[in-house]
Amino acid sequence: MKHYLVCCGGTGGHLAPGIALAEGLVSRGYGVTLLVSEKSIDARLRAKYPGLKFAALPAAPYARDPVRLARFLWQLWRGLRFSRRLIRARRPAVIVGFGGFTTGAVVLAGWLSGVPVALHEANRVPGRATRQLGRLARRVYLPPGVALAGMPDRVRRHAALPVRIEIARRSRAQSCASLGLDPARKVLVVLGGSQGATALNAWVRRELPAFAAAGVQVCCITGPGKGPEERLSLPDAAGRPVAAVFVAFSDDMAAVLSAADLVVSRAGAGTIAELARCATPAILVPFPHAADNHQRANAAWFAREGGGLVLEQTELDQLGPLALALVNDEQRLARFRIGLRNLDRPGALGLILDDLETLHQPGSATVAMPFTLA
Repeated sequence: MKHYLVCCGGTGGHLAPGIALAEGLVSRGYGVTLLVSEKSIDARLRAKYPGLKFAALPAAPYARDPVRLARFLWQLWRGLRFSRRLIRARRPAVIVGFGGFTTGAVVLAGWLSGVPVALHEANRVPGRATRQLGRLARRVYLPPGVALAGMPDRVRRHAALPVRIEIARRSRAQSCASLGLDPARKVLVVLGGSQGATALNAWVRRELPAFAAAGVQVCCITGPGKGPEERLSLPDAAGRPVAAVFVAFSDDMAAVLSAADLVVSRAGAGTIAELARCATPAILVPFPHAADNHQRANAAWFAREGGGLVLEQTELDQLGPLALALVNDEQRLARFRIGLRNLDRPGALGLILDDLETLHQPGSATVAMPFTLA
């Protein structure tokens, strides 16, 4: 049985598409080991997929200050040794990386071992891992319409982010019931990605009385360690109770997105792909300190394609009235749902799987190009 190594740890935005790819590979009869980080978010998602094989990889984010740079280099060395041993043990046909700080050592070890390497870039602005490690890759998958300078045509393919099988539109009534919400009332969901967003958490708590008065329920995924998990009940204009739920993490994002009439969220590529799959309109608030401003680029594309609206974090004072107006505007929400269905790319996984199979066919040669850490 041919085996794949899929490197996808560090954040939910890297891990979720890695799991989606692993599910597809397993369905085609391949063996897969997912390489993840030692962070708690990875451990939690690992526990949800007992049928998949995982291995925790030593790794640390790149940084310029001396102490963190030294840690990065030490962990890179440890990760390289770990990856070389794993490659010798598994003898993978292909190594696939989804970017992030866990990717470097595995890709470098694969290149040194002569194993074909493929990378997937989810964001509208390719990250450092893709820009640098793409020089070692046999294949680089980029979002449709995104280019990367110096990338040969034989290496580049356009493919959207693969989405896990479980992410699909469900019954709104059942989804609301699973969250303890009333399906007869509007639902606003607030997301900050797998790490949470302190600014959005604080914003929604300030706005709770206004949403409750209008009869709008709130479900906020705060992120680990970013506020208490609790269920509140606030009165609407007639004194009837309206629910507000705060949880650190959700193991069932399909239910969360299917329950929502509107989402307020950061603009990670994984979140956008799942919004599109579930046809859930959103107001995106890009993280202003994201590397290379990639979230702003993601959000601009999302709005341009008709999936929802964009608001800068500096404009949070406008977000409450905007969200309250939009969650009650059925005609506009319906137009956004049409845009989201056009944004969805259900064939992305099959395209990637078909193409990956060509990389371990006889006569497929490795591309070797210069490599730097800059």
